[in-house]
Amino acid sequence: MQLRPYQQDAVDAAIAWMRKSTEPAILELATGAGKSLIAAAIAKWIAERGKKVLILQPSKELTEQNAEKYRASGNTCSVFSASAGSKCMRHPSVYATPMSVANSISRFGDAFGAVIVDEAHMTTPTIRDIITHLRNKNPLLRVIGMTATPYRMGSGYIYQCDLSDGKNIVLDDEKTTNPYYHAMLYRITTRELIDMGFLTNAHADPSAIAYDTSGMQLNKMGQFDAAHIEQVFEGQGRLTASIVANVVAHSAGRKGVMLFASTVQHAREIMESLPPDNSRMIGGDVNMAKLDREKLVDDFKAMRFKYVVSVGTLTTGFDAPHVDVVAVLRATESAALFQQIIGRGLRLSDGKADCLVLDYAQNIERHKLQGDLFTPEIKAYKATSGGKMEIKCPWCSMTNLFTARKNPDDLKLDHEGYFIDLAGNRIFTDSGQPLPAHMGRRCQGFVPSILNKGSLDRCEYRWSFKECLEESCKHENDIAARYCEKCKAEIIDPNQKLQLEYAKVSANPNAIRTEAIKFFNAQRTVSKSGRRMIVCDYSTETANFRIWYMPEPSIAPAWRKWKELNVAIFGRDQSIAADVDEFIDRYHFHCPTTVTFRKQKDSSFYEVIGHNREIDLES
Repeated sequence: MQLRPYQQDAVDAAIAWMRKSTEPAILELATGAGKSLIAAAIAKWIAERGKKVLILQPSKELTEQNAEKYRASGNTCSVFSASAGSKCMRHPSVYATPMSVANSISRFGDAFGAVIVDEAHMTTPTIRDIITHLRNKNPLLRVIGMTATPYRMGSGYIYQCDLSDGKNIVLDDEKTTNPYYHAMLYRITTRELIDMGFLTNAHADPSAIAYDTSGMQLNKMGQFDAAHIEQVFEGQGRLTASIVANVVAHSAGRKGVMLFASTVQHAREIMESLPPDNSRMIGGDVNMAKLDREKLVDDFKAMRFKYVVSVGTLTTGFDAPHVDVVAVLRATESAALFQQIIGRGLRLSDGKADCLVLDYAQNIERHKLQGDLFTPEIKAYKATSGGKMEIKCPWCSMTNLFTARKNPDDLKLDHEGYFIDLAGNRIFTDSGQPLPAHMGRRCQGFVPSILNKGSLDRCEYRWSFKECLEESCKHENDIAARYCEKCKAEIIDPNQKLQLEYAKVSANPNAIRTEAIKFFNAQRTVSKSGRRMIVCDYSTETANFRIWYMPEPSIAPAWRKWKELNVAIFGRDQSIAADVDEFIDRYHFHCPTTVTFRKQKDSSFYEVIGHNREIDLES
C-alpha cells in the first residue's frame, strides 16, 4: 500500500498516539484525502499486533467501499453489516455498520484492540455504546476517529485539545461543548489538497436571484422548522424556475450537476424546470427499490444523464468525480453539512478544470465563507462575548484560552498569566494569592496518568484556589470547594465559622432564608417511576441539601419549579429547556448566585423557594 506523504503522516500521528494513550483521538482529513486508505493502514498496523480492529461507517455503501479499498491493498477483511448481506468476523479487520454491531454486541469481546470511526462527526450514542462495551471487555481499547468536518452544529468542535502541527492548545467553551474526542492529532485541509494538486479547485459564483432565507430561525433543537422550510422553498413557481434556469445556464459545457433540494415537494418542483431526458431525482421516492436506486447512481456516475436532484442523500460517501457543478437550493443549518455538499464536486477527473458552487439560499453568508469557501466559523451555542487570552500552563505547557479579566489600569502580566506591577512584582489579592489576568481557575490540559497507564489525568495546576486549612494537608482546591478533595475536611475560614455558629443557634431552624451558594452541581437522574429528572446539589454557609426537578408541563407545580431553575441558571432572555438532555447540554456548570430555601418541619428535607435573591443580612 503506497500512501501519499500526508497520508503516511496521518497514520504515523495515529500510531504514535495509540502507543502512549487510550484516550479517543481524531484525524481531520478533508474530503478526497483518502480516509479509507489511511484507515486501512492503521487497521493493518493493529492487526499485525495480534488484535482485532473494528472499523465503523455510517452506511452500507461506505462500509463496502472502505472494505474494498482494504482488500485492494492485498489484505483480507470481514464485513459485518446486515444491509450489506454479511455478518462475518473471521478476519482481524472488521468493517461494520453501527446498528448491525449493536444488535449483535454479545459477539464482540476482548479480542478487539481498537475502533476506527469513519465520519466521526457523526459519533452517535450507538457508536459510543459500542465503544463502551468493548472498553469494558478491554480497558486498553484505542479509538481513532476520522472526518473532514470535526465539528457539530451547536456544540462546536468534537475534540478538546488541538495537537496538530506541533500545537498544544485546549479549546475553550466558545469552541467546544462536551467533546467526545480528547485530541486532534493531524489535519490536512481542502485548501492544502487543492494546492498539492490532489483536489479540484472550487469557486462560488454569486447569483442575483435566490430564496429569501433571512426570516428562517433555528429552533431549540438547532434546526430550521419544517413549516419555515416549506414556506420559503415550496410553491415558489416562478422563482424556482428562474433559479433552475440559472443553474442550467451556468452548467453549459460542464459534465455533471448536483442540485440539493429542501424537501421532496421542492425537488419535484425543481425537476419540472430541468431537461426531462437528462435529469433524475434521488431520495424523494420512498417506493424506489434498492436496485433501482443503485442503478440510478451508477448511471449518473457513468454520465448517462447530467442533472441529479438530491433530497437528504448523496451528501457523504458519494463519489462521482466528474461532478463540476454543485447547486445548493436549500438552507443548511450545519456548516459541516455545507462542507460535505461542496465536497461532492472536488474530486479530480479528466478534462475537469474546476468545480462551480452555486448557492441560492445564503449558506455562504450564514457560515461566514465569503473569504474562504472551506473555512467556516465554528462556535458552540453558549459562546460569550468576553475577550480571550492565551495562557500557557507552567506545569504541562498546554496553551489555555481563558476569558480576560478586566484591566482598567492596563497592568502587565508575567509569563504564567498573573498581573504584575511596574516593578515586575506580582499583585496579590486580600486572601494572599497572586491575581490572575484571566478568569481561568485550573489548567484544562491533560498529562499521563500515574495510576492508569495509557490514560490521561487533568493537569493539577491552578491559578486560583482555596487551600485546605488542615496543617497535614494544605491541598489546593477549587475556589468553590467546600470540602477538601484530598483529606475531605471542611474548608471554611474563621468568619464563615462565626456565621455557621449563628445559624446553629438560630431560634427558628425552619425559617425561610437566602444564602450565597458555595457549591452547586446538576446531573441527570431517573425517578423510581422511570421519569427523567435533574438532581441539584446545593451547599450554602449553613446547609447542604439535594433538590429534584422534573420538566413536566402537565404537572403545574413541577413545571413552575423547572422554569424557575432554568431562569436562575440561564437568564430570563433564554428559552426554557424542553427536556433533561437539552438542560445538560446547556448547563456546563453555570451556577445561581443565591438560593432561598427552608427546611421542612419535622423532616430532613429542604424546599427551594427561589434563586438569585438578595442575601439575608444578620444584625
